[in-house]
Amino acid sequence: MKKKSFIYSDLSKKQLEKLKEFYIQKKIESMGHQELKQFVLEVISHHINDTIDKEEELEAWREMSDFFGEQFEIVIQNIQTKYIDQKNILETEIDSQKQRIELLERNTLDKEKTDMWDD
Repeated sequence: MKKKSFIYSDLSKKQLEKLKEFYIQKKIESMGHQELKQFVLEVISHHINDTIDKEEELEAWREMSDFFGEQFEIVIQNIQTKYIDQKNILETEIDSQKQRIELLERNTLDKEKTDMWDD
């Protein structure tokens, strides 16, 4: 007679939570120091580097800010100094130039429009 295979829906919500907690505890206990360090590195790296939207980016920013504390601004300034990106500066200049051109075009179009009541 074959043993029944369990699936997660066989458990209540509470039972599933307890199974997960037990697994986490046993998994961590079974890992060596180097395995734990590698696992934590992967988790933190994923959490910080793989942000999807502004909310997640802000959460990662707050976490970094809390970690570095008063040194956070110094860390940022050092990184900005060390990694000045000429391409980024150029793109910013191009963006502002594009904005000025678009504004000029809009103003020109507005001037060309005439009021139907003006005769």
